[in-house]
Amino acid sequence: ALYIGSGGNWAICNRLNLAPRPDGYINSSPVTTTLPVVFYQRGVRITHVVQMADNDATDYLVCRWSNSASTTNYNRADECAGVCSGLPPGTILTGTNCTLSFTLPTANLYYGCALQIEDFYSSSSPNPMSSVPIQFLFYCYTAAAGACATAPSIIGVRPNRACIGVPVGVALTETIEIQTYCPGQTIVDLVTSSPIGMTHSPISNPSPNLWIMTLSWTPIASQAGPQGFCAGAIDNSSLQSAPWCLTYLVDYTSPNLILPQVVQGSASPIGTVFSNQSLFSILATSAVGRPSRNGTNVCFHLDSTNASVLCYDAGYSPNVIYTGYTIVIVTTITWTPGQSYYVTMDSGFASGSVFCHAESAPITDKTFWRFDIWNPALSSTTTTTTTPPTTHTVTSLGTTTTSINTACTTSGIVVTSTNASTTTTTASTTPPTTAAPTTAGPTTTGVTTESTIPVFYPLDFENACKQPVAIMSAVMMVAFMPLQALAMYAAFTKFTNTFKPTNIAAKARHQQRMKNILRR
Repeated sequence: ALYIGSGGNWAICNRLNLAPRPDGYINSSPVTTTLPVVFYQRGVRITHVVQMADNDATDYLVCRWSNSASTTNYNRADECAGVCSGLPPGTILTGTNCTLSFTLPTANLYYGCALQIEDFYSSSSPNPMSSVPIQFLFYCYTAAAGACATAPSIIGVRPNRACIGVPVGVALTETIEIQTYCPGQTIVDLVTSSPIGMTHSPISNPSPNLWIMTLSWTPIASQAGPQGFCAGAIDNSSLQSAPWCLTYLVDYTSPNLILPQVVQGSASPIGTVFSNQSLFSILATSAVGRPSRNGTNVCFHLDSTNASVLCYDAGYSPNVIYTGYTIVIVTTITWTPGQSYYVTMDSGFASGSVFCHAESAPITDKTFWRFDIWNPALSSTTTTTTTPPTTHTVTSLGTTTTSINTACTTSGIVVTSTNASTTTTTASTTPPTTAAPTTAGPTTTGVTTESTIPVFYPLDFENACKQPVAIMSAVMMVAFMPLQALAMYAAFTKFTNTFKPTNIAAKARHQQRMKNILRR
């Protein structure tokens, strides 16, 4: 039975607006997905998020209660009939992120939820461009005697509400991991809402308290665009996990982080760095932006213990900066000399700029991006042991005869030609035990004669040319200044139009729409 509306009528209303948007393109309506029935325990305060996204990435999305005020609401129609206001008093709806907060008071009843998701061109637009309904049920239960106090939860591999790009015709494999919390608690079923063609493996239990189901799907061309998936795990006491939903963006490739390399690397730094290193950066395969979900972390771990020493939430942290294809991380830590560290990144750390911001895959491999901290204690002291030789070779230079080579002098420097004689003597000696007086032999000094050649020095040439060069430089600068200004204006105008985010997003939407039209 329904909490409100039992035995009555249901109504649903959808409104599309095919008139051109203010940017000149046809609007794309919001999309959403959910399980048809969501189980929650009686008397427990619930926070439930309804997934919503829009192919027009810059649109402002809001969800609101459906209502029957056909003379005043945007659709000018009864949007829900008997299931309007189907949740108990005290329910709170936050429209900007479509989050419901409520407590179900009576067990063994269904509670209807009727919402409209609407897209606005901007946050200041007075009217939405379209209105999409979503209606589903909550079921209230009382936990059975002996049931685990904690319902199972779906823990990944992808986070709830992730958006994933999937190319057409490429096989997709996704793993659902379910955590149980009590002895004897088992997963008996997984309620799903899936795209056409997706298959599910049997539920397996590879380790205690961990349950796995594998999804397999190869999307086809007619499925281009968003495709939703939702799942809820049910244990042997009929406790259901919170819904876990994904959006697959078919015919779009998610950005991926490029594996760091030592030479011409895509990440910096790698190898050995100083303990005050504070700037880290990594490249993605396409333009990226900040993730739309908080809780998307980048973490630095100590290699010896795997302990996390520093984490930033990329959803809001100013220490994580997105610019084009590059993500820059500014750290505020002094690294320990002699230690090694590695970096991990959650799913969606690099998020695309199209539709629901398709996410990069998580990076958990400790060999993907690692670096070492230089230890000066191991590099500052050198001990050298020298053993006196018993046999050595002495090479002496004889008298040098020098003459001037006048043909090669061009800058006032005297150039000489030298012929040297070399004498090599090999002797065997025994290190002395008693010092003896030493008498210096006679010293012979060679005689060198030079003649000076008058030349024109470079400084003389520079002084002679200063004035003409300065005059010509000024004349040329004045002559070319209008041409340079015109060229720079044309170049900057072209670059602005080419790389303007709104234009890029609009062109991408237009191309996608043309693909969909041609497929039909």
